[in-house]
Amino acid sequence: MSDEEHHFESKADAGASKTYPQQAGTIRKNGYIVIKNRPCKVVEVSTSKTGKHGHAKCHFVGIDIFNGKKLEDIVPSSHNCDVPHVNRTDYQLIDISEDGFVSLLTENGKTKDDLRLPTDDSLLTPIKDGFGEGKDLVVTVMSAMGEEQICALKDIGPKKLNMML
Repeated sequence: MSDEEHHFESKADAGASKTYPQQAGTIRKNGYIVIKNRPCKVVEVSTSKTGKHGHAKCHFVGIDIFNGKKLEDIVPSSHNCDVPHVNRTDYQLIDISEDGFVSLLTENGKTKDDLRLPTDDSLLTPIKDGFGEGKDLVVTVMSAMGEEQICALKDIGPKKLNMML
């Protein structure tokens, strides 16, 4: 046995995978799947019977969770598919810059300034209008496979003024 200490260089990534394997036959509607290297929400699943050459096949129709495109894939039901780790986090909206980036307040009190406003008008208009009216807004950010995007908005009322009397 040696008494030497081992030193390892630390990397920024903790080594956590962006996806995990799941058997194709167990993936259901409203679940998530990776199709053509894009994280998708499953909107339709159909399974064919086993044919002359063995495997039952699962036909997946998914909608990309970031750009809304429809993607399809056919996989033998006994094979594994990649399923993305999808996280949703709420942040309080602090500011909107002229170049389309938002400034968000994290739970630990730090700011997150690397997200753009959503391009979807059904989200963009209420965010801009609510912020312009001085409302307290909380945005929900969905993240998967190294991408992040604002996906929902909550209005928690008018900005509260802390006044000492």
